[in-house]
Amino acid sequence: MDIRVQGPGPTAPFLSARDLFETEHDLSLPVYVQLQDDPDERTWAAHDDDRHVLNISRQAASSAMARELALHEFSHMARHEQDHPSHTQSLEEVLYLALAGRRVERRKLSHCYQIANHMKDIYADDITLSVGPGEKLLAFLESRLAMAVADRPETPTRAGLERLSPSADPEITVVNAAFALALAERHDLVGDDHRLYDLAHAAAMDAPDVDFEGFKHRFRELGRETDSSTYRQVLVDATRAYVGGEGLAAE
Repeated sequence: MDIRVQGPGPTAPFLSARDLFETEHDLSLPVYVQLQDDPDERTWAAHDDDRHVLNISRQAASSAMARELALHEFSHMARHEQDHPSHTQSLEEVLYLALAGRRVERRKLSHCYQIANHMKDIYADDITLSVGPGEKLLAFLESRLAMAVADRPETPTRAGLERLSPSADPEITVVNAAFALALAERHDLVGDDHRLYDLAHAAAMDAPDVDFEGFKHRFRELGRETDSSTYRQVLVDATRAYVGGEGLAAE
């Protein structure tokens, strides 16, 4: 597995991630690591005909999560090379199948992309967690969810209940919580008393119209082996479950 770090910056996390990854998997194409100056740059993978590209900020590359972030992106690259349905399915096709004839808020349409990304992450992390420990990933998921439910405003909501997750859209926060717990349960990373359950409960209370348990089940029970038709239907069903509603076409 060929790793090429572009520009000045740490190389050890990427080489360490490669060593872990190669215990079970390999990539046919070389990986070019592009270190970005912007500390807010999201870590993400791109795919060309002759290479994969891992984009990551220098700050993230120097963090305690650097190896785990790289390993996660290597797993996405592996799924891409496998032509796995989660990484080849057109979301535009899914939205057309799921939402034709319905009126949908742009906010919720953007959330549909997040739901699809969660499913891609489930399949990528099936690889990630088969070769590396899950403690740091679990701590990362817990930290991100805690940030979303931490701030409590003084003003009650219309129902007279205090909003528990004002820093993020409460509806997608519930889905994010369902994803975090689903991944943790899928790989036996948590016990029944883990704090992640309390955080997820707080998020779910803030958006009771979103089926937290339903989404957790959808993510956790994604088939280990799937084909394009099955995966497309799973994603269509999840999109309809989240958006709901009826009426005119999405806008």
